[in-house]
Amino acid sequence: MHDPSLDPSPPRRGWLAPGDAFWRTLLGLPELALVAESCAGERRLHDALAADPARPIDEAALAAVADSDARDNWATFLAYRDAVLGAGTLEAHYLALMRGGRVAVPPVFVATTLAAIVAHLLEETSDAFERRAGQLLHREQRISLNDGRVLAADLETIDALDAAASGDVIGSLLRRDGSHASASTLSVLSADNADALRSDNDARRFVLDLTHEVSSEVGHGLVFTMTRAHSGLGALARVLERWIRHFLGVETTIRPLPRIDDAAWSWHIGLDVDSSAMLDDLYRGTDLDGARAQRLLALFRLDFADAREMRADLAGKPVYLGLAMGEQGTLKLKPQNLLVNLPLAASS
Repeated sequence: MHDPSLDPSPPRRGWLAPGDAFWRTLLGLPELALVAESCAGERRLHDALAADPARPIDEAALAAVADSDARDNWATFLAYRDAVLGAGTLEAHYLALMRGGRVAVPPVFVATTLAAIVAHLLEETSDAFERRAGQLLHREQRISLNDGRVLAADLETIDALDAAASGDVIGSLLRRDGSHASASTLSVLSADNADALRSDNDARRFVLDLTHEVSSEVGHGLVFTMTRAHSGLGALARVLERWIRHFLGVETTIRPLPRIDDAAWSWHIGLDVDSSAMLDDLYRGTDLDGARAQRLLALFRLDFADAREMRADLAGKPVYLGLAMGEQGTLKLKPQNLLVNLPLAASS
């Protein structure tokens, strides 16, 4: 759902200038929310910022927060707010932050910023699969592998349901062939239930099937392979194309691959920590062992629409992308890797 306080910024490709509602979202986080033990100084500070989130705050108002941990949280929030306001847009600050090396901003602030940017990117789309895939850019996923299928569920949502059900919620869905579940559980997103996905909160209730191709035996040793019409990987690829266009102004096409067969392989980018290391090994000719290879969920090929926007020595060559889950079966996508590691021409 569109936040009217996030107004497109004319100077750079519709970037978003944060308004009061965005800051109030951060003020509502547990780290900043008032609790019974909040002192009078913290209550005054919270109320002042809730009324006018961009107002200047002097050192005396911050020092009046008695609890040192709460005071540190408020100082962190104010430093982040002032840095974003100074940058002018959420995208300008995020891009500078990711290109600047070590990120000192709390992950929850970064995730909230990413959620606002992704919502803006997908504001005009009616594709439920793209809306659910967009959440992979800012919400950690739990992955389930079963009979050749790769399913991604919102980690926070699935863990809450697992605790309540004391079982494997995703596996249960598979055993029901992905049929629509009750409102208190999850459903595998499909063409049959896509109309029920109307908001970001709705999207968290749906499991995204990342299985791009399905194979079936047709007899006489022949196997027929077909690309799924509603592929979660295809939807993710389209979202990543939008992401690159929005931040870098560069047109690309991204498509899932079953494997990389390229003797002239020149450039790759992992979309998460684990796939980055895996692609490095594959590039050097090192095979992945069985357990590690199973964690490599997907490969993609990225091509620039205009080779002149690439580094001269790589112009016209594909960029390979990888997606993998960690040892604990979770996926934490790092979309900033595309912004800082694409081989762009110097003027891009």
